Amino acid sequence: MVKAENKMAKPEEKLTSKDIEIGGIVTEPGSARQYRTGDWKSKRPIVDFDKCTKCGLCAIYCPEGCFKKTAEGYYEPDMYYCKGCGICAAECPKKAVTMIEEKE
Repeated sequence: MVKAENKMAKPEEKLTSKDIEIGGIVTEPGSARQYRTGDWKSKRPIVDFDKCTKCGLCAIYCPEGCFKKTAEGYYEPDMYYCKGCGICAAECPKKAVTMIEEKE
């Protein structure tokens, strides 16, 4: 059996659900950090810091992990990696995150 801490399974070994981190979280950055994978999005999140309670749910639910905590404790999306899916806006309990059309 392949341990979860191994980066990759050998070709002859098969991964099972027990080998994957809970929630399917990617714990090691892959090649996506080498590219600006968010360049193709059609919408972008905008955070209203007046409404934000710094709960961090946007960062927790973001499938790309593009929200980073600022020195003030707020969470801001990194637009180079944001795909514009809108999950952060849907999960924000204070509706502090809204999605707007991306401009070229």
